[in-house]
Amino acid sequence: MTNPLILHHYDASPYAEKIRLMFGLSGAAWQSLLSPVQPPRPHLDPLTGGYRRIPVAQDGADIFCDTAIITAEIAARCGSAALDPAGLDETTTALMRDAEQKVFFAAIGVVPPAKLLLTMLLNFGPLGMYRFIRDRGNLMRGGTTRPAQGARARAIFEGHLAALEAHLADRPWMNGDAPSLADFAIYHPLWLHTSCTRGAVPGGPRTRDWFARVTAIGHGQREEIKPEQAFTAAREAQPRPLPEDTDSLEGCAPGQRVAVAPTDYGVVPVHGELAAVTADRII
Repeated sequence: MTNPLILHHYDASPYAEKIRLMFGLSGAAWQSLLSPVQPPRPHLDPLTGGYRRIPVAQDGADIFCDTAIITAEIAARCGSAALDPAGLDETTTALMRDAEQKVFFAAIGVVPPAKLLLTMLLNFGPLGMYRFIRDRGNLMRGGTTRPAQGARARAIFEGHLAALEAHLADRPWMNGDAPSLADFAIYHPLWLHTSCTRGAVPGGPRTRDWFARVTAIGHGQREEIKPEQAFTAAREAQPRPLPEDTDSLEGCAPGQRVAVAPTDYGVVPVHGELAAVTADRII
């Protein structure tokens, strides 16, 4: 590794918690720049063109959006095979996919509304709670994700916990004898649920023991920085060379102005000049 990655995040973000634990697994030094829980984010928006979701990672003039891309960057910098999804067995991959999709929203849906409101009130205050609820409501509009509620959320969440308990019967970690990407992906909805309820970790004894082991990994070598340091790092660096092997997008060519947006939720477009397309990135 050369310069530490800068992580733009906020401490209560479950997606950021996944990334922070990856730094812990690799023992990497990284720089932390805290952002508000919802836009506007004046320390981040000028770097991303207003990309709505968080966390975002920065390496000089290169900005990485989406936790899958950030994971790949950390894995490459640290030489960590444990963060490669190709190394996971089939059952673990299925559990990870469920955790990151339907279980994540079910983990919130099963929290009693009064308890959820109290947690938000304690964390954000009355005005902050109102802004947070309004922002998260807008975040779900227009996308393909439909979070489960009520009995459906309870069935998804409890079924997932039962599957985790069974999966851990013959292994200490999700993919076997050592921690991997799957542990962090499966951990983060349970971390979110526990943060919202301010109560005990859900699940059976093996799941709770595993949760404690993941927590103990920690966040590596974290250094808080100021916004000016991130702006300076971007301004004074040259972006990395574009990949030589690129894909194409129908109707789009490098140099064109384009708008790029997620499809699942938070479908807020970022506008810019298309530089390159690869199998997993639009640059």
